[in-house]
Amino acid sequence: MKLDPKVVADLALPFWPKAYLRVMPKAHAATPLGMGFGQTRFAAPDNSFQLVYLARNLATAIAETIVRDRFEGRAKRVLDITEVEDWVVSEVSAREPITVIDLRTTGLFKLGVTTNAARAKQQAAGRRLSKALHDRFVVDGVLYSSRLTSAECLAVYDRAVNSKLQSTAAVSLAQHAGLIAALTAINVSVRGLA
Repeated sequence: MKLDPKVVADLALPFWPKAYLRVMPKAHAATPLGMGFGQTRFAAPDNSFQLVYLARNLATAIAETIVRDRFEGRAKRVLDITEVEDWVVSEVSAREPITVIDLRTTGLFKLGVTTNAARAKQQAAGRRLSKALHDRFVVDGVLYSSRLTSAECLAVYDRAVNSKLQSTAAVSLAQHAGLIAALTAINVSVRGLA
């Protein structure tokens, strides 16, 4: 993938996330900043690096991790409480500003990269872009808009996670004070929630 270094430099900005949210499976509660290889939007297509994904608000974190596209075409949008109980949430902040490539507005267009890289269900273009950014430029991650909620999201490369991010202990998503408001915001309810 060809990327103009001048355009990348124009899109790079110092960004200081504070109290961003990470929703993750309960099995990973002990390591809120833990990473693995996966088939996600900005994952390395060759498993050469790992990422931590963060969302600006709880509704987006839930939409991006638990709900995804499962309710497309359905009027009834209900999760069972047992599904919610399988997840935890942690707040993540940066210790210092991190350098991110801003893809929230015209970034992809300016780079000459398909907007599918950040906005489509298919994620291959995003993986190729992320690999090129990670390998050729000194950046810590990608700032983008959720394709599901349009809210701000952040994908942070492993090289910046342990040195620049810190997290609170993970807590049960089912017990989170903002759960009902977050679910209401994305028109989802939970069966069996006390």
